[in-house]
Amino acid sequence: MCGIVGYIGKRQASPILLDGLRRLEYRGYDSAGLALWSDGGINVFRKAGRIENLRKAVNEISPFGDLGISHTRWATHGAPTDENAHPHLDQSGKLALVHNGVIENYQILKDQLKQDGHEFHSETDTEVLAHLAGTFYDASDEADLKTRLVKSVQEALSRVKGTFGVAVMHADVPGVIVGARLGSPLVVGLGKDEQFLASDVAAIVAHTRDVIYLNDYDLVTLTRQGYEVASLDSQRTARVQVSKVDFTEDDAEKGAFEHFMLKEIYEQPQSIRNALRGRLNRDECTAVLGGLNMSPMELRQIDRIIFSGCGTAYHAAMVGEYLIESLARIPTEIEFASEFRYRNVPTDKNTLQFVVSQSGETIDTLAALREAKRKGLRCLGIVNNVASTIARESDGGVYIHAGPEIGVAATKTFTSQVAIMTLLSMLFGRIHHLSSTDGLEMIDELEAIPEKIESILKQAPLIKSIAEKYAHAEGMLFMGRQINYPVAMEGALKMKEISYIYASGHPSAELKHGIIALVKPELPSVFIAPDDAVYDKNVSNIEEVRARKGPVIAVTTEGTHDIERITDDVIYVPRCKSILSPLLTVIPLQLLSYYVALARGCDVDKPRNLAKSVTVE
Repeated sequence: MCGIVGYIGKRQASPILLDGLRRLEYRGYDSAGLALWSDGGINVFRKAGRIENLRKAVNEISPFGDLGISHTRWATHGAPTDENAHPHLDQSGKLALVHNGVIENYQILKDQLKQDGHEFHSETDTEVLAHLAGTFYDASDEADLKTRLVKSVQEALSRVKGTFGVAVMHADVPGVIVGARLGSPLVVGLGKDEQFLASDVAAIVAHTRDVIYLNDYDLVTLTRQGYEVASLDSQRTARVQVSKVDFTEDDAEKGAFEHFMLKEIYEQPQSIRNALRGRLNRDECTAVLGGLNMSPMELRQIDRIIFSGCGTAYHAAMVGEYLIESLARIPTEIEFASEFRYRNVPTDKNTLQFVVSQSGETIDTLAALREAKRKGLRCLGIVNNVASTIARESDGGVYIHAGPEIGVAATKTFTSQVAIMTLLSMLFGRIHHLSSTDGLEMIDELEAIPEKIESILKQAPLIKSIAEKYAHAEGMLFMGRQINYPVAMEGALKMKEISYIYASGHPSAELKHGIIALVKPELPSVFIAPDDAVYDKNVSNIEEVRARKGPVIAVTTEGTHDIERITDDVIYVPRCKSILSPLLTVIPLQLLSYYVALARGCDVDKPRNLAKSVTVE
C-alpha cells in the first residue's frame, strides 16, 4: 500500500517526484503530497484525491528545490483529506516525514506527546511518528546535524510497534534524506551526483537502473555524493548489494492501450512464454526448475505440499492443488496466508511449503513464510519480483517473469502463476509415476497455450458486447467444477474488484445447496464449462438456472454448440488438455470484467478502496 518517492541531486525535485508518484499511483490514490527543501525551509504541498490534484497545486507555484520526499496514500488511519495526506511535519515544522505501514501503538505515543504540549493536525499514525522523531532531534546535543537526524530517526523507530517504510528530511539538515524499512519495501536508486528513494523500483526506473533493495531493519542516509546503509538493530549487520533493474521505463507504461489492465491482459501470450522459457526439457520429458534448490532425491521425499497466498495468488494456488494431486499424487493443501500464522497447521519434516505473491512483499504472505520457517519447514517462493523480501527470505523458488504489472486487478500474473504450478506438477509427477509419454504430451500442450490465448483475445469485440448487455446487473454468479472452480473464484474477484458488482464464485454442483435461491432474471450466471469429464454435469446445472429464468453466460470449448440452446451467450475457447483449461477459460472472464467496468464508467486501473500491493495487515 501507499507509495514513497524521494530525490536528492542537482535537478529540480518536484517534476521527478510527481512523475514517480504517477508511476506509483496504483499503490494508493486517496491523497498525495510532497515536501521540498528550499532556502533553509521546507515547503509542503498536500491534496486529497488523485495525483493530478497535487500536480496542479505544485505547478501553480513552481517551487524550487533539489531535495524532496513525496507520498501517494492508501488510507489506513484517517479519511482521505488534505490534512491526512503525507508528508507530515513535527511540532517545530522543520522535520518532514512520509510513511508506509501502520504504527500500532500510535495512540499511546500520541497521548504522551499531547501531555508534553504537542498539537496534532491530522488523524494519522504517521504524524505521531514525525513528532516523535522531531522530539529526539530537538533534544539531541549532537554537533553533526546529519548524525543528529539519523539518530533521531533511529530513536523514534525504536519506540514504535508496527511496520514502516519511511523517508525523512529536516530544514536544518540540507542535502540529506534518511530512509528506513521494516515490513514495507524501500529501494535506493543510484545516480551520478544524485540519489533516489522509492517504495517500488517502477517509480525511478526512468532515471536509473542501478538499485539497492533495502532489507528489514536497514536505515539509509542519502546525500548527493552517495549513500550509507546501517542497521536499526544492533544485533544485525546491514548487507548491501547493488542490483540491475530487469525492465525498462516503457515496460511500466500503457503504450497504445487505454488501461494497464487491458495491456496486461493482451501481454499474457508473451508472459506465459516467459514463464516457460528454458524450463521445459524434451529429452527428459519434464520441467527444469533449478531455483528450487532441491535435489531429485529431496523432492521425491516430499509427501505433502502446502500453498499459501492471498486473493488472486490464492486462486492460482487452488489450481496448483488440482494439478499436483492429479499429476504427482502428492496431497496438497491451500491456506489463506492471512490465516496461516494464526493456525496451528500440523506439518512434518517431509512437508514443503510454497508462498505465492506477485509483489513478493504481501505482508500476510511474508508472515506465512516466516511462520513456516519458524516451524522448520522448507519454504519456497513463487514471485514476480526478483528482489522482493519473499524472494530473499525463502529457501528457493521460482520467478514467474511476467514483467511489471501495474493494473490493480491481477491478470497476467495469475496465468503466469498457473503456468508455474503446471511446471511444478510435471516435475513432481515425473519424479513419481508420470510417464515420459504423458510428460511430453504436457510439454506439447503447454507450448501451444500462448497461441490459443491469442485466438481468444481476437474475440474481444464479442465479449465487449456481452459485457454491455449485463453491465448494470445487480450481481453475478460464477460457477465451475473441478480445476475450473478456482477460475470461477478468480472471475468473480475480477468482476467485483473493478466493476463493483457483487459477484461470487462457487463449485457448480453447490448450486442446489443454497445458491440457487439467488437465481432470478436480474442476476446472470457465468458457467465455466469446457468439454471435459464434468461437462454434462455443468450442463445439468445450467438447466437448473434456466428453469428459474436466470440468464446464463457460458465459457466452453470450441465445437460444443449444443450448449447454445440453453444459454443466452457463449464464449468459446480453443480445445486443450482439460488440466490446462484454466489458462484459457480465465481470459474471457478477465475481458468480461474489464468491459463491464468500462461500461459502468469505473476507473479500471484504480478501483476504489484497493491498492496493488498489500503491505499492511
